[in-house]
Amino acid sequence: MVTQSRALATRDAILRGAAEVFGARGFGLASIADIAAAARLTKGALYFHFTSKDELALAVIADQHRRTMEASAAILAEGRPALESLVLLSRSLGRQLLEDPVVQAGIRLTTEIGTAEQPVTEPYEDWFRSIEELTRRAIEEGDVSERVDPAMFAHLLSPAFTGVQLVSAALTGRADLLQRIRELWIVLLPGIVADGRLDALRTLPDLVVE
Repeated sequence: MVTQSRALATRDAILRGAAEVFGARGFGLASIADIAAAARLTKGALYFHFTSKDELALAVIADQHRRTMEASAAILAEGRPALESLVLLSRSLGRQLLEDPVVQAGIRLTTEIGTAEQPVTEPYEDWFRSIEELTRRAIEEGDVSERVDPAMFAHLLSPAFTGVQLVSAALTGRADLLQRIRELWIVLLPGIVADGRLDALRTLPDLVVE
């Protein structure tokens, strides 16, 4: 039991070190030696747990995705209206990008290695499914127009968020990220809300920065 606990602690230290290095340097410039140093381990100890930089990157992405999905599940468990939940999900991911090094690294890695021979698709597919389901619910609840195609909207919102956070990272180090997410919703809402509902829902984007 002690040995297993120690192995888990070592693995966690490696993932934290990998997130630090990948987040700062990206996949291409990161090295196993850098990651081992950040984790305060030898390269031999690191290789005992992970056989390559690719395997480490995928592990960081998996940990990041787990964290974002857990945060999303907590929001959905509150039972709020579906459109409000969508806005709060975007706020939650924005805050994790500001505060959680593993999420920062995982999102960066997902965008950087997404065009590799074995692209990372699961996080995108999970978000598409979640957004599509919430959009369907929002239509049933009368907040989103029946003219909106839930699958089409999912394939718009997720890439739009990705673009917003990438540009925010490039221009301000994400200092303006939450405001930019708020503005994204300000632009999107008039195109998706049901007739007669815009005035009641106009303040939803403000939830992002509250």
